[in-house]
Amino acid sequence: MHMIVGLLKLGYRIGSIDVDGRQGTLSTYIDNRAAYAQRHGVALVMPEHRRITATQAEIRDRETADDGARFIKALSELSRQQVIVIDTPGSESHLTRLAHNEADTLITPLNDSFVDIDVLAKVDRERRAVQAPSVYTQMVWEQNNRRVVEGRAPIDWVVMRNRMTHIDARNKRDIVSLLDKLAARVGFRLAPGFGERMVYRELFLKGLTLFDLPPGEEGYRESASHAAARQEVTDLLATIGVPIRT
Repeated sequence: MHMIVGLLKLGYRIGSIDVDGRQGTLSTYIDNRAAYAQRHGVALVMPEHRRITATQAEIRDRETADDGARFIKALSELSRQQVIVIDTPGSESHLTRLAHNEADTLITPLNDSFVDIDVLAKVDRERRAVQAPSVYTQMVWEQNNRRVVEGRAPIDWVVMRNRMTHIDARNKRDIVSLLDKLAARVGFRLAPGFGERMVYRELFLKGLTLFDLPPGEEGYRESASHAAARQEVTDLLATIGVPIRT
């Protein structure tokens, strides 16, 4: 959501699709944002949003076809937007595979721990050695190969360290070293990460983002944490190739 609003503030026309129907965090964030704007009588920039919840059809083939049709319909409805941001669940599904197949840029947030590196690969934690790609990585490779076969550009896969602590511990350095090895082997590049900050949780409840309260606005006091968090999002946008216009 912070990326979406950051792009909107830069003047881009943005569409968004939430295919994580069960959790629906992005849709909830947008609902919170609309409610805040109405409650306080303020104008907040909004994406054109679609939410897709997986069908519960009894026949699996029918379920897959219905989900695919609704996803393609959402993409078509948002075709006039310059950027479409898609939020997917962590689990594999037909909708997840469709979304990854459409991704020109894939951003994978990864909590800053050896436990969560399993999302990318099976790792021998004692030797800090990569043993095999994960199910998720294999799925990304599969969708990437399909894009190439169809004559489209390969996915630009970006992994972003998330909830980083500010303590320079050996464990933290080991994670960076392992991710560097994985990047070369798996085929992604690393982006500047997001710190563990309370401001992200606080803004979610209001539907606001780090770009909604600029320094100098009446009644607003910029905190060091807020400024640093906004810079993290700006750095991520720059990493994925968004021209940061001033």
